[in-house]
Amino acid sequence: MWAAYAVSAYGTSLGFGAFPLIAVLVLDSGPAQVAALAAAGRAVGALVAVPLGPWVEFRRKRPVMVAMDLTRFAALMSVPAAFALGRLGFVQLLVVAVVVAAADIAFRAASGVYLRALVPPEDLLVANGRFESTTWSATMVGPPLGGAAIGMFGPVTTVMADAVSYLLSALGIRSIGGTEPRPERTAGPRLRAGDLFEGWRHILTHPTLRPLFLNAIAVNGLIMAPEPLLALLLLRELGFAPWQYGLVFAVPCLGGLVGARLAHRLVARYGQRRMLLTAGTLRAVWPLGLAFVQPGVPGIVLVITVQFGLVTCCGLYNPVLATYRLQHTDPARLARTLAAWSISTSASIAALTAAWGLLAVATGPRIAIAAAGALLLATPLLLPRREPGDPTAWTTLRRAWSAGTSRPR
Repeated sequence: MWAAYAVSAYGTSLGFGAFPLIAVLVLDSGPAQVAALAAAGRAVGALVAVPLGPWVEFRRKRPVMVAMDLTRFAALMSVPAAFALGRLGFVQLLVVAVVVAAADIAFRAASGVYLRALVPPEDLLVANGRFESTTWSATMVGPPLGGAAIGMFGPVTTVMADAVSYLLSALGIRSIGGTEPRPERTAGPRLRAGDLFEGWRHILTHPTLRPLFLNAIAVNGLIMAPEPLLALLLLRELGFAPWQYGLVFAVPCLGGLVGARLAHRLVARYGQRRMLLTAGTLRAVWPLGLAFVQPGVPGIVLVITVQFGLVTCCGLYNPVLATYRLQHTDPARLARTLAAWSISTSASIAALTAAWGLLAVATGPRIAIAAAGALLLATPLLLPRREPGDPTAWTTLRRAWSAGTSRPR
């Protein structure tokens, strides 16, 4: 499973930014179309994925993962096929972006449930830390190699590489072996309207998942929304060369490797709750520094320093959060919970990216970047400050009470 994840992660990193490049270089699209491709793909993909949560919940997870990999393979391969035939259009790019975004959400929901069944509970954080370190290593080497491949072989090359990585991932997951029981539905064979929102219901009624969820929506949106504006500031207004732009985002990924590898040791020493609070707070203090970037070497050093601090904290925080979610969610609703989390995150990133584009038009990229950094400073207030009671124990007590086997004291 880890090997399959690594193959698809490196393929995705190779194809990073390929769709905007194709839209600009091949289809001669304008800024509005490029922005729509980035935002609408996420937003519509999240909307399409809403019924996929319960669909994944009540099916075997490994076949779902294979199906989502094959779906992404077919969708992405349609791009070079249409390009070779001279039939590639903007609408096709948009449809492919939506399909891939929705399949990503379904795959993550299924893989989280499958990982929990595959790995002993005491090893979940180690496994999530290895996935996280793989993500950052792929992010470090993928985009530069992808840029070189586009320059040498054309704009659809990395899309083909990304598509093939999903095919290899499907073959890897298929080869895991073993048997997986089919989940049982206790409320009848048909999908109910309530099933669509069960993931959100669980998150919003859980005393710790709720603040972590709200924090994740705010932080991910405010970190990702200024990314296009930062590219505009560095490349156009400050005159950074393309290789310098790639450098300032590739080098800090080493911090993600460090954070991910330290997660298990730090949690063992200081505890899960303390590391969520500490790393979640520290990751919010860095991005404001990007508003003060200047041309030349000082600007390069500043961006690398800020990004290294941010990525290190994210590399530490993300596997701890992923493990906490798996441990504090009933397996019968885990896929719906993970899908709801991913859908909300994608939708918030899409909405805030569009909003920050409008803000940059009115105020300029630097002020918009500063506004996002300033708002991020308030996001630690959403993190849980105390450890609630064990939800599993409360669930057991409630079930025992309803069965008449115990009485409250």
